[in-house]
Amino acid sequence: VQLQASGGGLVQAGGSLRLSCVASGLIFSSYSMGWFRQAPGKEREFVTVINLSGTNTEAADSVKGRFTISRDNAKNTVYLQMNSLKPEDTAVYYCAARRQSTVYSSFYFKPGEYNHWGQGTQVTVSS
Repeated sequence: VQLQASGGGLVQAGGSLRLSCVASGLIFSSYSMGWFRQAPGKEREFVTVINLSGTNTEAADSVKGRFTISRDNAKNTVYLQMNSLKPEDTAVYYCAARRQSTVYSSFYFKPGEYNHWGQGTQVTVSS
C-alpha cells in the first residue's frame, strides 16, 4: 500500500492550497480517508475525514469553514482544499487510510486508528 501526498508549499496568510493524495495497492473505495497534520514540537492532530463514498465528512473545529475534503474513487485520490490559510496552519500534512465496512461506519479521529499513511507534505503559511 502506498499513499502519495503532494501539493504543499509556501503561501501567504489568507491564501489557498490544494493537497492531493493518491492511493495504490488497496481497494480505495473500502477505506475512509483522513488528513492529519503535525507542527514542529507538537503531536499529530486530526484535520478532516471523508467516508467511503464521499457523502459524509467531519472536520476539526479549527478548520471548519476553511478546509474541504473530497475524494474521487475513480482516481484513487483524496483532496484537501485549504482556504483562508493562517500561520497556525503551518505543519506537515499527512493523508491516512482506514479500512471500513460500510459508508455508515463511524469516523475515527486518532492517528493510531488508521491503517496506512502517506509520507507527508509541508505547508507553510507566512504572516
